[in-house]
Amino acid sequence: MKRGTEEIIMVEKMKCEYCEKDAIGYQGFGCCSAYVCLDHADNFLLALRPGEKLTSGECYFERFGIPD
Repeated sequence: MKRGTEEIIMVEKMKCEYCEKDAIGYQGFGCCSAYVCLDHADNFLLALRPGEKLTSGECYFERFGIPD
């Protein structure tokens, strides 16, 4: 697993692709990916601090930063 700490701040507010709440991040599993809210986020995404990324094989998790 590779964990990154560079700051990622979304300029545009993304919405959860499952329920339209504000998305906290992006998660991808090989061929499937989605912007997700706190309720629909995978545990790997929930474990990240704002602005962190995690990559493992075909899985990618990106927690959005908190704008100033």
